[in-house]
Amino acid sequence: MSEKKLDMTMHAEDLYREEMFTDLRMGSIRKLIPIKPDGSDDDTREVRFSGRAHIMTPGGALPLSFEIVAATLGEAAAGFGPAAEQAVEDTMRELEEMRREAASGIVLPGAADISKLGGGGLIKG
Repeated sequence: MSEKKLDMTMHAEDLYREEMFTDLRMGSIRKLIPIKPDGSDDDTREVRFSGRAHIMTPGGALPLSFEIVAATLGEAAAGFGPAAEQAVEDTMRELEEMRREAASGIVLPGAADISKLGGGGLIKG
């Protein structure tokens, strides 16, 4: 069996500096500023924003991470709520799909053999 070697290469042309902002209530906004290999700002690439929040569920806190389409920190703060709401909806939809898949994948031991018996499924010996 051949083992795949992990590619652990850091790509110097794709580096970002990270800044974090929070209101200490709702969550945090992460600002990713593109930089050049020498550490100076790279104005040829777009700044990116993402949000982080937690929602409480019966099973405990569920962490959410989501992209925020914005050009400035102010726009990111204004877009935090709608992006977080969409992330909650997407997450709930994914969880429901995983529940459905898990439920449809339940196989009882011997179920295939019992179906071949016909009648009441009892073997008399």
